Amino acid sequence: MKLPKINEKIVKQIGRFAPLITLVVVFVASIFIGYPHFLQGQNMVNILRQISYTGIIALGTTFVIVAGGIDLSVGAMTAMVGGIVIVVLNLFGEASMLGVGVAMLAGVAAGGLAGAFNGLIVTKGRIAPIIVTLGTMSIFRSLVIYAGSAGEFRSVNSLFPTVGAGSVLGLPVPIIVFVLLAVLLHLLFNNTAFGRFVCAIGANERVALYSAVNINRVKMITYIIGGVTVGITSVLWASRLNSVNSSNMGLFYELDAITAVVIGGTAMSGGFGSIWRTVLGCLTLGIINNMLNMVGVSSYLQGAVKGAVIIGAVLLQYRRPK
Repeated sequence: MKLPKINEKIVKQIGRFAPLITLVVVFVASIFIGYPHFLQGQNMVNILRQISYTGIIALGTTFVIVAGGIDLSVGAMTAMVGGIVIVVLNLFGEASMLGVGVAMLAGVAAGGLAGAFNGLIVTKGRIAPIIVTLGTMSIFRSLVIYAGSAGEFRSVNSLFPTVGAGSVLGLPVPIIVFVLLAVLLHLLFNNTAFGRFVCAIGANERVALYSAVNINRVKMITYIIGGVTVGITSVLWASRLNSVNSSNMGLFYELDAITAVVIGGTAMSGGFGSIWRTVLGCLTLGIINNMLNMVGVSSYLQGAVKGAVIIGAVLLQYRRPK
């Protein structure tokens, strides 16, 4: 007796909502595993705050990956930009709000320039993105370690911590920034010609070229967007700690960002993805990390779990909806 074939439309609908289904399954499992602590309000806020930092980077990484690229330098870039933020901040003294504003702008600008540097080498040098960003990852980390003498950049500004550690209506600032940025980038991705060009290049670069799409310019902008999101995270994280550790700030951020993007169903080969899926991927990853901590899994093994999640998600992408 032959089993009935599953309707292709149903399969596509399941694939379309797979990130949401995954999030619900992980959330329900965490309720049972972490009961009664998991559902406490403070734990929920902590999860959202923790995912905000790498989640902001993941939003920018989505553009890069959908366009067929990759950026392995975002973690080292976070540390380098964070160091720049502290250095600029300290130029203005102990209690200067002007210094805080200038340092924040400097961080975002430095992130954008670092992203543009990656994009320039990828587009003009015609080198594989994985090779370029592997190289710049080493460059950025080495520069910040050298500048900081393998130690910390410490802020002398007493007002700076109010930015990253502050809250609005009971919600930490990083969460609000993450949500607002997600909405803004969702609109950019889904409601502009640029977003369509990003998908077209990732799907088939040659066809996009024949359609008069400026391939190099679009790719460059995706890396700049990725760099700007790194700059925002650097500002928020440096503000929360009022310091930057040159050796370990941003360590493995690239793994968290890529994992969140892949869990959200974005194709590693490019051409398909969305911002809201990445947000769901960030939430899923945050809950998984929280659950692993609750059951006492060693932090040294959590990277293995993330690696396995990436491999599993990529293996399932052959069923993704077109």
